[in-house]
Amino acid sequence: MDPFLQAAIEEAKLGLSEGGIPIGSVLVHSGIIVGRGHNRRVQKGSVILHGEMDALENAGRRSSAFYSECTLYTTLSPCAMCSGAIVLYRIPRVVIGENQSFMGEEQWLSDHGVQIEIIQDPVCIKLMRDFVANQPSLWAEDIGT
Repeated sequence: MDPFLQAAIEEAKLGLSEGGIPIGSVLVHSGIIVGRGHNRRVQKGSVILHGEMDALENAGRRSSAFYSECTLYTTLSPCAMCSGAIVLYRIPRVVIGENQSFMGEEQWLSDHGVQIEIIQDPVCIKLMRDFVANQPSLWAEDIGT
């Protein structure tokens, strides 16, 4: 398995162990993880701390040139909010663990020049399927339904 997707999965599992939603993400620059995050909406009482947003926040303030050399790994297809941040900061590549549980803005990202790679990783799929089955109202809240 790709070590960066594995790191994102570790973040997702950490979020679940904290009582949150099991979605993790890492931002990678030149083969090094520069930002890690997981969905912390529940833990922080936040409206915006999805896994991707948390990883970007934890990467700290960077130049646009820096982001344009990064790859974002996420365990689940990015929502509209996270996709907007990806395009805003011109992150050129996103590796998605799975999109069976939730189909995010992949076409919109592609239309904006972002290279998308979808893995359909069985661990990512199981994490989300189990979570959605056990916490349907929390999941609905997270995706705005």
